[in-house]
Amino acid sequence: MLSSKQREYLANCKHRWNFKIGATGSGKSWLDYAVVIPKRLFALHGEGAAVMLGNTQGTLSRNVLDPMREIWGSVLVGTIGSDNTALLFGKKVYMLGADNRKHVARLQGMTVEYAYGDEVTTWHEEVFQMLKSRLRCRHSFFDGTANPESPYHFLKAFLESTADIYCQTSTIDDNPFLPPEFVENLKQEYAGTVYYDRFVLGRWAAAGGLVYPFFSADDPRYVVDGFAPKHGSGGRYFVSIDYGTYNPCSMGLWCVAGGVATRFRESYYDGRKNGRQRTDEEHYAELERLTSGIPVDSIIIDPSAASFIETIRRHGRYRVRQAENDVLNGIRVTACLLSAGKMQIDRSCKDSLREFGSYRWDEKKHYDAVLKEHDHAMDDTRYFAATVLSKELRWVPWERQRQ
Repeated sequence: MLSSKQREYLANCKHRWNFKIGATGSGKSWLDYAVVIPKRLFALHGEGAAVMLGNTQGTLSRNVLDPMREIWGSVLVGTIGSDNTALLFGKKVYMLGADNRKHVARLQGMTVEYAYGDEVTTWHEEVFQMLKSRLRCRHSFFDGTANPESPYHFLKAFLESTADIYCQTSTIDDNPFLPPEFVENLKQEYAGTVYYDRFVLGRWAAAGGLVYPFFSADDPRYVVDGFAPKHGSGGRYFVSIDYGTYNPCSMGLWCVAGGVATRFRESYYDGRKNGRQRTDEEHYAELERLTSGIPVDSIIIDPSAASFIETIRRHGRYRVRQAENDVLNGIRVTACLLSAGKMQIDRSCKDSLREFGSYRWDEKKHYDAVLKEHDHAMDDTRYFAATVLSKELRWVPWERQRQ
């Protein structure tokens, strides 16, 4: 059974460029797995290559091939080989990443009869521009999906051009097959952020103002008083670190218990403000002081902090995990977990509370970027959220809820 939006797309996707732009979970991708991609491949005229592009080859495999395989089976939907191709319904299809300008070279010289694009707003613009010049057969078609981003995004400009384009837009409420509780939870998790406009309402929206505008130090949903870890209660402990020398070095000690993470101790040292930078050994001594009496599971730290990572490892006391350092994804995950009541801050953590109140989007940029100020505790917080908490809670990010 198809939704009215899905039937609408099938009736109108006869243009050279066909896009579904809208909210997460609005049914955009499922239609492609089940109907659009097989239909296009069976209709190939042999005029050129078939290509599928995603943010990376890994996300393309996870977001598109894996769910297609669940529908059609491994005989009809193969895996990506060493030559960057996979067999789909007996057709050889090139599988390419698009997040970096280096991928432009893989499209150069290619004549493309059919192209499929996953998460097009995450692509590098030069890859998209090269694809435009390759889609040059008489029967060339493109089908693609995306969540809206900034209104200054190159894709929005293309969609408003005079090219032969069909673009369907959708909100999360356009998918009648989603469980109502999932829809309500998603709306609550993104309420008050730019992601509500984009991932719930399906609108192109600029990021502006505070990054976490819903967060208030006076709201007991986010800030607790006098948190005390209870040893032997099954909780697990982690330290997240944004390393700095002259720039501040921020450390947060977290307890994960009962499905909630609490930042209950922190250290924040500003070498520039104090007129003296700490050595790595002095930072390590502060780490030991911060974690005194606490059985720490692991230290999560920015992978660029090579010298401090080596210092920690040499002492042999703590296990080090390199943080996932995708800024925008980390902010999305942190916003979701905070709104869902899965993260809270003890009032004693004054530096992180101060930064929550001043961490802002850079409104001078025509793309999503944060101001690089008042962000050190915010950086270590998103390291923890993206690297540890989302996995400890087996949190399913919005990107996976696409059907």
